Amino acid sequence: MRLRFNGRDYPPDIMADSYTEVTTKSWFGRIGESIKGILFGIIVIPLSIALLWWNEGRAVTTANSLKEGAAAVASVAADKIDAANDKKLVHVTGDAKAAVPVADPDFGISVPALRLVRSEEIYQWVENKKSETKQKVGGGEETTTTYTYTKKWTDKPVNSAEFKQQGNHVNEGSLIAGDANISADKVTLGAFLVPVDLVKRMGSPEKHPVTETDLAKLPADLKPGAHVQTGVFYFGVKPDAPQIGDVRVSFEIVKPGTFSILAAQVGETFGPYQTKAGDALSMITSGAVSAETMFKNAASANKIITWLARLGGFLFMAFGFMAVMRPLSVLGSVVPLIGSIIGMGTGLISFMLAATISLVVIAIAWIVVRPLLGITVLVLAVGALVCTRKLAAAGRPAA
Repeated sequence: MRLRFNGRDYPPDIMADSYTEVTTKSWFGRIGESIKGILFGIIVIPLSIALLWWNEGRAVTTANSLKEGAAAVASVAADKIDAANDKKLVHVTGDAKAAVPVADPDFGISVPALRLVRSEEIYQWVENKKSETKQKVGGGEETTTTYTYTKKWTDKPVNSAEFKQQGNHVNEGSLIAGDANISADKVTLGAFLVPVDLVKRMGSPEKHPVTETDLAKLPADLKPGAHVQTGVFYFGVKPDAPQIGDVRVSFEIVKPGTFSILAAQVGETFGPYQTKAGDALSMITSGAVSAETMFKNAASANKIITWLARLGGFLFMAFGFMAVMRPLSVLGSVVPLIGSIIGMGTGLISFMLAATISLVVIAIAWIVVRPLLGITVLVLAVGALVCTRKLAAAGRPAA
């Protein structure tokens, strides 16, 4: 192993902010590693199938729950509570406000708002890693890894003991109290009391700059070394020249305003509305938004989540098949060009197999609830399977 910095070789104990490590792996070592990867693939493939199956069931349940809720919801006035609507799904729009200011006891902040979001950052060394691997004649492999160390603000302390080369890149310090999402004690929307779980989802927070007045209200144990810099609390010697371990704390608030709630009416407050389809409905959004629009937005979000989960299941499955087939490309890598060709072929087959199985799983899951759509997807899956077999057959003579 050798270390390289600015084009020159140095012994490993040189304390540089950037260095390069070159490692080699024999052909036999790569064979053994690829065989271990087969176990990874055997585990990942069924897990991916389970994820796809669960996702389709979840998507159907959510879609049916939203459909059921849209048929049952009743829009009610915010200024009066009608006991006849108790336990029913209601849609309410009104002005939300807090009876008392929301307070952060850790930093002495108090502001008239619905909720207060606190974010802490600490100045730390951070390790960045970039690797480049090249195959060598005979099946070996050479990996060049460059490690760079930079100072930056992070949302949690970084363990410098895990750095590849610690040297003088030593982190110290800790956060003061951590991040927090603090709700006002009593938030009302017209005559209704808004529960804490909905308050914590209210609105998009906007920056709340702290002032010298806020600095004076800090707890006594935090005042030494505390400053106000560009609207945030800074804990360190020199705000303009941060040192490792310095901390800064910023705040955001959600101001009183108009909100729309879609949930079960429970006495004078709200709770999740349990549908027969399976999901519990509880939504809140900024502004005067109709129940119809809220359901449409929820349905769109469900579709996005469904497709993201499908993509994730497909990719995980493809990587699983690639891990299972990797020994083939490693065996052929005695001649790098042959290994690359085999790797491209197994990669393509892996993606085709993953696409085929993903479509079959999705199709079977949908046949029960939407036969026409399920059968269509199943036909696509059969077509993908035929293409995969043709690709595999075409690749045999070349292999």
